[in-house]
Amino acid sequence: MAASRVLQNAKVLLPVLCRVSRDSSSSASVSPTKHRVQHYLYNSFYDIEAIINWSVRFKQWNLRRKNAHYAYTERLYGKYVAAAYYTLSQRGGVRFQGHKDWYRADRRGKFSWDFLEHKEVPVECIDLSRSPLTFRGLDNIVSLKELRELYLNNCPHLDDWALSRLHVFKDSLEVLSIAGCPSITERGLATLHHLQNLRYLDLSDLSSVTNKGLIRILMEEVLPKCEIVGINYFDGDQRKSSHNELQN
Repeated sequence: MAASRVLQNAKVLLPVLCRVSRDSSSSASVSPTKHRVQHYLYNSFYDIEAIINWSVRFKQWNLRRKNAHYAYTERLYGKYVAAAYYTLSQRGGVRFQGHKDWYRADRRGKFSWDFLEHKEVPVECIDLSRSPLTFRGLDNIVSLKELRELYLNNCPHLDDWALSRLHVFKDSLEVLSIAGCPSITERGLATLHHLQNLRYLDLSDLSSVTNKGLIRILMEEVLPKCEIVGINYFDGDQRKSSHNELQN
């Protein structure tokens, strides 16, 4: 945010600095020190813009890297181990079928490699909450036909397009939590009608979803066997509510 503000200010000030620089060159009253300062600022703003552009490109590259498909691991160890390895690498958690204990990464991102012993055991539960999961990153888990629980809370890059890929779990998924995902809208929620086996759906704190009361009714219509939490019938259009509060 700070970098973007600097760039915005730079774009506004550059024409001014150009004019000042031209005026100063034709005016003998401007001191050499002031002229050097103006020249330095003029060049520095270009440097700042280059740094910001590089930073944006690096962040995009890093996001793609974190969501790369672990295809090599899948070929060597199978889809269950590959999915578990990807999840743990994102500091998430995974549970295998027939087991009560979760494999989870610690605060430093370290985890036990004992999950390699479950090469032939289906993955039943995955927790990728707070991860940089994107549409591409879902390549690592969409082959898990036995997946019953999926937790995607507070994933900043999870959008409607990514949410639409969850239809592959229509025969198995029973629990889904997408609470706190800022990029999900009504369009993404509409794609969940495929998940007819869902029994629990958490839609808490979806800031981009408006008319939550209406969405609650519609979701109950398309998923009649599912318990929907996080929104209620009395939640209205957030933008209208905020506008009314400002007027009052």
